[in-house]
Amino acid sequence: MPEGSRLDQQLEFLRVVDALKRIERMTRLIQLPGEITRRENSAEHSWHLALMAMMLVEHANEPVDLARVLQMILIHDIVEIDAGDTFVYDANAMIGKAERESLAAERIFGMLPEDQKNELFSLWHEFEARETAEAKYASALDRLAGMLPNAANNGGTWNEHKVTVEQVTRRNESIQIGSEVIWDHAKQWIERAHTAGLIETEVDRT
Repeated sequence: MPEGSRLDQQLEFLRVVDALKRIERMTRLIQLPGEITRRENSAEHSWHLALMAMMLVEHANEPVDLARVLQMILIHDIVEIDAGDTFVYDANAMIGKAERESLAAERIFGMLPEDQKNELFSLWHEFEARETAEAKYASALDRLAGMLPNAANNGGTWNEHKVTVEQVTRRNESIQIGSEVIWDHAKQWIERAHTAGLIETEVDRT
């Protein structure tokens, strides 16, 4: 337990997690015509994801506690302060991801008073496990949030990193566990990107 009063511990935690604004993701901001935008940071991603959760909750497969969903969303990427953002289509980078993030959770959440530390650990593990209705919905939107800019940016990082239709589908098909309606719509983005020649199939490369 860190030294200092409860308030000191809470404020120090809040000071440290400000660093999430500095963690750059592969995804770029949605572009205006002719524009090339910068990459988003993880704090921006978390904000947008929280707004998505509010706007799309009627499409969740099951009734959810929206407040708990928002709590999970706001803390799920804090571990990236230590572990960094891992590009999901980079198989080598994904090796050891769980271990890196677990160590980060231990350090960062461990800065808080015991009750709040345990609460954030519980939320983070719930999100990662994707077993509750809330976690399934939150995870589905986390996947969708990565798809939205790529669909809007002429393939975005899918095109930039030569990701295939099959890879995008395998990565994101778990959206249906949280929302079948949203997944049916997201599949159309993949199909349109392929039809437009923005992403290839594995067969196209043979």
